[in-house]
Amino acid sequence: MTKQDARLGVYKVLDDLGVSYQIHEHQAFFTVAEADEKGYVLPGLNLKNLFIKNKRGPERYLVILDDHRKLDFKAFAKFTGWGNKVTFAGDDELMEYLGLTPGSVSPFGLINDLQHRVIVVLAKSIGQAAGDMTVNFHPNDNTATLSLTKNDFLKFLEHMGNTVIFEV
Repeated sequence: MTKQDARLGVYKVLDDLGVSYQIHEHQAFFTVAEADEKGYVLPGLNLKNLFIKNKRGPERYLVILDDHRKLDFKAFAKFTGWGNKVTFAGDDELMEYLGLTPGSVSPFGLINDLQHRVIVVLAKSIGQAAGDMTVNFHPNDNTATLSLTKNDFLKFLEHMGNTVIFEV
């Protein structure tokens, strides 16, 4: 699948749901640090997405955090009950579960998780944000960013049918 095909799949789902969004084209960014170096910051909540797994089990989590926040692996292990079995999922798993490549991790990859195997964990800041607050994510391609409201983002997640947990 080409980057353009990946994007078009996201746009179609959002259009079918009646979700409004803005597309911001930019050079490829693989990390938050790269975007920062280029001065690329959009209004609203700028978020990052981490694909985490249980080393010894089938569980996979898409953890969505504020862009400059580091995941506290010990707290996450306690949250999941996994002990010290928490790690980043590999590139092959990212492709298998979400149909994505490194640098393009996005909640929009859930359109490829037809079995709803991935559990989504949303940062406290998303839960606390007003419904009309803008949230920003790659459209499964790291050469663009989509901006949409928190309420429309939650509408998308509900449509996808994956388990969603808000950080407490």
